[in-house]
Amino acid sequence: MEFCCGACHLYGRRSAMPDLPQQINDLDRIIHEPARLAILTVLYACKQADFVFLQRATGLTNGNLSAHLSKLETAELVEITKQFVGKKPQTLIALTVSGRKQVGQHWRQLEELRREAMQLSRKG
Repeated sequence: MEFCCGACHLYGRRSAMPDLPQQINDLDRIIHEPARLAILTVLYACKQADFVFLQRATGLTNGNLSAHLSKLETAELVEITKQFVGKKPQTLIALTVSGRKQVGQHWRQLEELRREAMQLSRKG
């Protein structure tokens, strides 16, 4: 038995969004993971950020942030630079050119999904 709330006018329409599963599968899982998306969103808004700023902005622990940054670096979405300021180590993180493009593309994909859902809710 199928059920729909009725607000979206989908009851009985099996093909309303036939490519929805494919569109969701096409989302980049490296970017779409919530903690990494938070990191990438902060970095998208600025040229670069240091580790401490990212930690405070995302609420991630040292270990979690470090692990996610490693995955993002391996995927060539971010560039990590380590330096010293005086005698204190500082880790700077920035989106790569490719990373900035990929994050923008991810947001466009999400916006397209939202737009399609909104169109379905208006039909009826």
